[in-house]
Amino acid sequence: MERPVRVLHVCFGLGLGGTEKVMQTLAAGLDRDRFEPFVFSFADGPRRRQLSASGVQVSIGKDLLRCLERLRPHVVHLHRAGWPEPGLLRPLRLARVPVVVETNVFGRRDPSPQAQIIDRHLFVSHFCASRYAAVEGIDTSGPRYGVLYNPVDTDCYESNTPAQPWGQPIFGRISRADPGKWSHLALDILPLLKRQIPNFIFRVIGGIPEAHEFVRAHGLDEQVQWLDPVESDLELAGFYGSVCLLAHANDTGESFGLTIAEAMAAGLPVVTHPAAGLRDNAQLELVEHGKTGFVAGSAEEYAGAVARLLTNPDEARALGQRGRDKAQRLFRKQAIVSQVETIYLELLDAKLGPETASGLRRDDA
Repeated sequence: MERPVRVLHVCFGLGLGGTEKVMQTLAAGLDRDRFEPFVFSFADGPRRRQLSASGVQVSIGKDLLRCLERLRPHVVHLHRAGWPEPGLLRPLRLARVPVVVETNVFGRRDPSPQAQIIDRHLFVSHFCASRYAAVEGIDTSGPRYGVLYNPVDTDCYESNTPAQPWGQPIFGRISRADPGKWSHLALDILPLLKRQIPNFIFRVIGGIPEAHEFVRAHGLDEQVQWLDPVESDLELAGFYGSVCLLAHANDTGESFGLTIAEAMAAGLPVVTHPAAGLRDNAQLELVEHGKTGFVAGSAEEYAGAVARLLTNPDEARALGQRGRDKAQRLFRKQAIVSQVETIYLELLDAKLGPETASGLRRDDA
């Protein structure tokens, strides 16, 4: 009698960041008739409760090797930045894991000998794959590399996002309360916007001290609303339904841009900006200028794009619908999970041979 393939997802923490959310979505979404998902994390966090509620067994601790020896997974899926982390890879070699897959979150290279154990490097955007190829001189079209977009519960956002208040001057932004997730551009646009639309409302999740001080110093307390963090897609859908566009601004850019993708799935147009140099710029892969939102190169351009969408509800709604269509086409979680399932099975067959791989899934595995 065949048993499911055991898949262990490994990450460094279980916080509310995008990396952890993607890991949770992939692990919880696997077909339980064919796969048995597990999660190992070096640190605890709120996603542990959510994973457990979805029936995924979670292990927390420092000893990855012990977890590997206990679970004997057929596939280990790492979620990491991409740079060298020998302490993470050495246990996989010692445990002789049949297949190792890596989601390379930031598109960085690990040239260490330990990295040879990785069978498939998955970039989260075509931007990351292209930059990796250009910087490292490595052909990312080869069999060890691929692009797997981050999964988004597009069905949830389409069904549960309230009707946006089109025609009202309300827009928003969301991130962790981390200076590394901000750009001063998100603040510089506010005095400019106030001259054009004095009664605008800017709803912010993840405000940082510098942002609070800027708002106070510029007399914008009536325009800016500071909101508490949210955890679930349902809560996020409620937030996206309360605004007419997402104002994205992050100087470091995005290797994918999960918040952008979720806002698109909720039917919002997005305004963003390019990041300088070789920084992450996948936000420009998601947001197509004039089609699903606008890309602005300066505070003046950015404020003008926001004002245009706030005062032209038909255009905002049309761009938002095109964004929703794109999200459904490219990021729908069911399709992404199906792709990763195929990757697992193909790698098992390729490394061990179809007969041996089939045997791994049997009761004596």
